[in-house]
Amino acid sequence: MTSGLNQIWVYLATSPLLWLTATLVAYQLAYSLYARSKFNPLVNPVAIAIAILVLILVLTDTPYRTYFDGAQFVHFLLGPATVALAIPLYQQIDKLRRNWFALLASALAGCAAAIASAMGVAWALGASPATVLSIAPKSVTMPIAMGIAEKVGGLPSLTAVLVMLTGVLGAATARYLFNFLKIENHAVRGFALGVTSHGIGTARAFQVSEEMGAFAGLAMGISGVLTAVLLPLLLKLFGVF
Repeated sequence: MTSGLNQIWVYLATSPLLWLTATLVAYQLAYSLYARSKFNPLVNPVAIAIAILVLILVLTDTPYRTYFDGAQFVHFLLGPATVALAIPLYQQIDKLRRNWFALLASALAGCAAAIASAMGVAWALGASPATVLSIAPKSVTMPIAMGIAEKVGGLPSLTAVLVMLTGVLGAATARYLFNFLKIENHAVRGFALGVTSHGIGTARAFQVSEEMGAFAGLAMGISGVLTAVLLPLLLKLFGVF
């Protein structure tokens, strides 16, 4: 019986559709838990789905590369999904024209605060130089963050983990922080969430309102560009690398 199950698993593991299906099923299970909790941000479906998939990979002793080869279609869709953010953003064009300077200044301040606080805390806790550089771009979307980390001498794999944790934590706690600060404006909430929590925060913002999601997407794009351009320049200016 065990031998038969092993043979079936070996056969399924060679199919690229297995890991794509596992990814979709894991997220659907996580989202059902999220819905049952009445969309409590602490029950983050992305974090739960990741935990399920990691458990499956560990139990089946499956290399990450094998998983990625099967689930890479989801990774491919990140590009079209990001471009599609332009549609709800265009619907907010009047607000963008009125507030472009404030938005740009806010993104610059947010990026600077995210980088300085992350690097400062890591340095104060005695982290290695490579770790400090890896944590610097943690608040921008993962492909950009990993590229920046590689450019400045950090560890892209460590950066990827930190980016994921930042996004999940931001999406889970932002609502409570905004309520505590009595920030009700959806555009302001969305922009702040996009600057600090990139794609995961943007996905959470779209669940609240289209306006909030549009400004989160805008902030995610601006902060990614600013960090990619300014961080290497500033580190080189101060002789860090």
